[in-house]
Amino acid sequence: MAEEHAAAGRDGITLAEHEVVAFAADLIRIDTTNRGGGDCRERLAAEYVAAQLADAGLDPVLLESAPGRANVVARIAGRDPSAGALLAHGHLDVVPAEPADWTRHPFSGEIADGVLHGRGAVDMKNADATLVAAARHLLRTGVRPRRDIVLAFTADEEDTAAYGAGWLVANRPDLFDGCTEAIGESGAFTFHAGNGVHLYPIASAERGTAWLKLTARGRAGHGSKANPDNAVAKIAGAVARISAYQWPVRLIPTVRAAIGAIAEAVGVEPGTLADDASVAETLRRIGPAAALVGSTIRNSANPTMLAAGYKVNVIPAEATACVDGRVLPGYGDEFTAVLDELTGPDVTWEYLHREVPLEAPQDAPVVRAMAAALLAEDPGGTVVPYCMSGGTDAKQFSRLGIAGYGFTPLLLPADFDYYEMFHGVNERVPVAALEFAVRVVTRFLAAA
Repeated sequence: MAEEHAAAGRDGITLAEHEVVAFAADLIRIDTTNRGGGDCRERLAAEYVAAQLADAGLDPVLLESAPGRANVVARIAGRDPSAGALLAHGHLDVVPAEPADWTRHPFSGEIADGVLHGRGAVDMKNADATLVAAARHLLRTGVRPRRDIVLAFTADEEDTAAYGAGWLVANRPDLFDGCTEAIGESGAFTFHAGNGVHLYPIASAERGTAWLKLTARGRAGHGSKANPDNAVAKIAGAVARISAYQWPVRLIPTVRAAIGAIAEAVGVEPGTLADDASVAETLRRIGPAAALVGSTIRNSANPTMLAAGYKVNVIPAEATACVDGRVLPGYGDEFTAVLDELTGPDVTWEYLHREVPLEAPQDAPVVRAMAAALLAEDPGGTVVPYCMSGGTDAKQFSRLGIAGYGFTPLLLPADFDYYEMFHGVNERVPVAALEFAVRVVTRFLAAA
């Protein structure tokens, strides 16, 4: 079987490398902008993916949760029916992109100087293309994976997942029968930590989502009159307090392990990590790699939207604000208590959207298989644990008892700012990174 797994990463892989680039470019050219509130159409991208899978001999199921909101699911039969199935998922929608802000049109899928440009190049049509190309390679070469592989391409991840993974979990859980673990975004990308050290963070945790709406009410009146019951002042005060608040450090097991592994890789002592000061000192000493953990050592709440009034000389009776909150596993009660305190008696708050935090086992066999596939392609790398600061469709699939991991491999040069690509302008990915991705993922799917 070892020879079969090696073949999955070698024989005919050149064609898969060509395909992954072509598929990613084609998917970028299909505008699947998700503006929220149901304003998105993934159908054309779903049809494209389904056609490529069907051409390889699979029987993909295309399901619409609403007109134009489409998902695709397919299953590759494994050699061992008794082994738990593996879910590999990616989303088809992308966040908005304003062409005037971009150097190249965000939906051009243009390739220039060895780089693929466009919205979704990193988040995450690159990974969708990788899964499709890897599946086609396995089928083309006759390599059967050890366990069933369920491929899912979803709608609406960039909003609430109500039309995508959430809908699939609620309405077609049968499609995921037997799945025990899943891979999705985002992890296994090259992170250059300085002095030639490069890391591959595999995500086994992610913070929960807590999108909030704050409301302040007061007495409406003329803008020239004294008014101590001013709703705008109340909401502004609450927003200022939330923005200024320093959340205490809370190290979950994944993040604690990540700090230790990163410190070892860069050759520094991690310290006791017993209090905020010790953690801050360790992050300072590990240098650039602190970016991998800096956003996940505590809860967070960032004000993002304000709304009040309709005329400059009218004091409105109501003012609102929105806050993007993120919550570590085990610290939801603390988040609620702090928000109650910061908003105070004059401002109420409610959840606009709420999703669970996740933490999966770091020492599972599937994690070792991911690490082996990465290091087979880049023996000089170091695999480390990782907690994602945001959320993914793994939250939805966790409702089916599926443990989620972030694994979308990319081999990146030292001057490539991976984090800047997410939801930013001029999103792009090196072609060589896609070719690396399909080699790693093909090897992993065959052996996992």
